Amino acid sequence: MQHAVHFADKSVFFVAEPPVRDAFVFAPAETGEVSRDKIVNFLETSNTVFIVAPDPDAAFARFAADFTVVEAAGGVVTNAAGERLMIRRNDRWDLPKGHIEPGEEPAACAVREILEETGVEAEVAASLCATWHAYWFPKTKRWELKRTHWFLLRTRGGRSLVPQTEEGIEQVVWCAPGEFAARAASSFPTIRRVAETLLEVKG
Repeated sequence: MQHAVHFADKSVFFVAEPPVRDAFVFAPAETGEVSRDKIVNFLETSNTVFIVAPDPDAAFARFAADFTVVEAAGGVVTNAAGERLMIRRNDRWDLPKGHIEPGEEPAACAVREILEETGVEAEVAASLCATWHAYWFPKTKRWELKRTHWFLLRTRGGRSLVPQTEEGIEQVVWCAPGEFAARAASSFPTIRRVAETLLEVKG
């Protein structure tokens, strides 16, 4: 299984075989060499790093051990017209998502966060994928590794779009499929991955 971790617009892949394309490759002699600080250092000069190891799962586990792992959920909401819901935050198009509360199931979290961030009530139709996103969180002064569980949801509409401005959301809009694809393509790698999975799910 290939693990991908994204640092904003930069990406780290844990694989068993070297990539065929030109990219920065690190092949550690021992799993213990796969530390957060070492990988972050590589990302200062490379946008994409491949960690090539006989056991990618073990290499990823060693890397993840240097973070506080947090869980989140979100999704792509579609309406009766076939449009998809997107939000705009920090001048980037994004998808609604948020942290899972104690005892909360990922699907329930996705429904709750979408309602809170956009004003849209939706029901889960299918599971899409999970993504990993790493970042330094100044508020807690720690490195966090966030796993976000993504879902496809459906709504019947009927409610106004209300951006959760206290969370920095500037806009909430419905997008036609082509517009959604174009906006996702210029967004973060995690959002691009969700968009790619959506195409697979919907055939």
